[in-house]
Amino acid sequence: MISAEEITDAVAGLCMEANSKLPEDVMEALKKSLDVEESELGKSILQEIIENDNIAYCEGVPMCQDTGMATVFVELGQDATIVGGSLTDAINRGVSKGYREGYLRKSVDRKPLFERVNTGDNTPAIIHVDVVPGDKLRIVVAPKGAGSENMCALRMLKPADGVDGVKRFILDTVRNAGGNPCPPIIVGVGIGGNFEKVALMAKKALLRSIGSRNSDSRYAALEEELLKMINDTGIGPQGLGGRVTALDVHIEYMPTHIASLPVACAIQCHAARHGEVILG
Repeated sequence: MISAEEITDAVAGLCMEANSKLPEDVMEALKKSLDVEESELGKSILQEIIENDNIAYCEGVPMCQDTGMATVFVELGQDATIVGGSLTDAINRGVSKGYREGYLRKSVDRKPLFERVNTGDNTPAIIHVDVVPGDKLRIVVAPKGAGSENMCALRMLKPADGVDGVKRFILDTVRNAGGNPCPPIIVGVGIGGNFEKVALMAKKALLRSIGSRNSDSRYAALEEELLKMINDTGIGPQGLGGRVTALDVHIEYMPTHIASLPVACAIQCHAARHGEVILG
């Protein structure tokens, strides 16, 4: 059995940890990018990003002033039992606790168009639940700021658009974003499914480790090709020119309707924050 209180405490801890500590693979990718970047200004920016992230980790403070909207991915074992409250309430209490006790900026407005009053505790979280075999509960908290979130895009292509249509859409999205999402970015791509599913796939693709490749060699090759094409745009660190525009491109796919080719492009800034815990 897993108590709701345990979930709340775990989510609170993840909110605070994720905002101050980058995953090791992201930090390593930033350090390696110094060897690739040709622009002196670009190198200087990358060094400042790395120094900033080290200070955030050592002092336990946020690495960015935008501590994001809390996106929570849950894998719920079908044999797990949660006691003492609902899963959704427990997660939202955890986000509220983590953002209050961690002195993290609260960035959620109550209504998107009118009465944009802050909810005061960064809830509600965006929660996605997948039911999986087993009796464990895996929780991934991924705070994401608006600078990169606003640059994400989705397009319902036709099957005839094919691979070239997908590449054009991804490159157009990255070029239009320019320096707004604080490059170097990580690009998550979803292909297939339908309108709502393709966006979720693209967002989940951001959680994969830097350097990992799709198990299908054709998609893996497309990841490599898109990464090169994006870095050849010359947008560079913070959009001020250079070779390192993206640290990686990850593609996820699933079956789709015979008349559709949905594609989503999720753009993540260099502060690719996320943390996870397994309970039970």
